[in-house]
Amino acid sequence: MSHRPQPEPRSAYCRFSTITTRWMDNDAYGHVNNVVYYSWFDTAVNGYLIEAGALDIEAGAVIGLVIETRCNYFAPLAFPQAVEAGLRVAHLGRSSVRYEVGLFAQGQPLSAAGGHFVHVYVDRATRRPVDLPHALRAALQPLSATP
Repeated sequence: MSHRPQPEPRSAYCRFSTITTRWMDNDAYGHVNNVVYYSWFDTAVNGYLIEAGALDIEAGAVIGLVIETRCNYFAPLAFPQAVEAGLRVAHLGRSSVRYEVGLFAQGQPLSAAGGHFVHVYVDRATRRPVDLPHALRAALQPLSATP
């Protein structure tokens, strides 16, 4: 029996950031195009990591590569709405992290979309998996239920 994903409340997420929609985000149907949601997932995750000092996008020895992603859509979003991205860590492994993101229309109690990214952290030069660096693990711990 399959479980149909449902919108989640804000309380399901640990940290929020605001993302401004742009005119070009809307498609011919008058709402934000589905591919933009994945960009917002990237913005929420990487913005947090940079702010927490856990990601150096230019010179860091370790980088995260997306190996899996998913998004479920519950309600439309459209320019000029502000979007609030809720972030949590559902799994913190040896070399991988499952980030979960809920996208909310500003001030709304339930997510308009929700999904995840799984990043495997690899050596920038060899692209081989590595243990999560201490700074990354420390930054993710407050977003995680995993010890």
